[in-house]
Amino acid sequence: MRSSPPILDGVFGVWIRAPPHLCLLCDCNRFHSTISSPFMGFSKEHLLARLKELQIPFSQYEHPVVLTVDAQAQYVGHLGGGLSKNLFLKDKKSRLYVVSALAATKVDLKVLSQRLGLGKGGLRMAPEEALGEVLQVPLGCVTPFALVNESARDVSLLLDQGFKTQEHCFFHPLSNDMSISLKACDLDKFLKSIGRNPSYVDLEANPPVGKDQPPDLAALVPSGSVVLPDQPQKQSLQVHKDANNVSVGTGTSAVSAKVVKSSGEKSTKGPPTPIKNVKSSGSVADVGQFVEEILQKTAQLLLSEVKEENIKLHGPQLGTVVSDKLQKNLTSEFKNLAMIFKNTAYTEGFHAGTHYRPPLL
Repeated sequence: MRSSPPILDGVFGVWIRAPPHLCLLCDCNRFHSTISSPFMGFSKEHLLARLKELQIPFSQYEHPVVLTVDAQAQYVGHLGGGLSKNLFLKDKKSRLYVVSALAATKVDLKVLSQRLGLGKGGLRMAPEEALGEVLQVPLGCVTPFALVNESARDVSLLLDQGFKTQEHCFFHPLSNDMSISLKACDLDKFLKSIGRNPSYVDLEANPPVGKDQPPDLAALVPSGSVVLPDQPQKQSLQVHKDANNVSVGTGTSAVSAKVVKSSGEKSTKGPPTPIKNVKSSGSVADVGQFVEEILQKTAQLLLSEVKEENIKLHGPQLGTVVSDKLQKNLTSEFKNLAMIFKNTAYTEGFHAGTHYRPPLL
């Protein structure tokens, strides 16, 4: 009998096996546009189909391949809204981050590193091979949408709070031959659909960090890391004046892009490229590590609130104030952690089932 393919449950984001008759009756075009194995990367067509399934409104604009924000601005800069620049970073423990910001936002990596609790030199550009191994996108295509891939589950996402001030924002949909525009709230809807709780940050802020002033973004440091082959430092993604993470220049001439209706186009590409050398998800589904992360995040927030000025301000009511803040700030994050833990367990179960080979009698 024909083996049935795995199907992504749109509510829980887990992988289930469809009965054989469903495999035979389903629309093949729709199937290939919306289904992706946990070990295969999403394509542009997959992503656009996913946005439509979620009923997220967006506009899409085809244009030549662009590698910089300045080049992108030539085709969509005249349409209003905010262009985005996206940094793919790593710290000394090989934990990965995507920082997505408005083109005009100044991002100081030394300041950001301190705010994450990594010290002044704790962040650098991620090695180029991590683009394909983890985000599964080519150079110039870093985007928050890449976190849809299972291989990017341990990548932390920091979003510029400036996105919320824009009528709409532009991002590449996993491919830099197209830009799509959508509202920040609709980007949030997509991220929540894949188990991500959007974290918006004032990326230009420079708050003091010290003994009595813990790093304000420490809770956004990912718990997992990705193991990649050692590469010479020169192969890391470098920041230069023409890169995709530099502000858009003024006075750029506008060139009309080809507007494509949101009805989209059918996928003509073959199956996505399998990922390699990605760290096993076992650590993500580890109960001890899961509990440790919850305790760590709780302790970080608790220590940040128990300060001398707060004790003087709230007096005997400090316990109630801190308790309310813990519940307010951590409820959604813990739900997200639990969902990731649950989804990873399901994914590992599916992977084990599909790779099980019964012994020959």
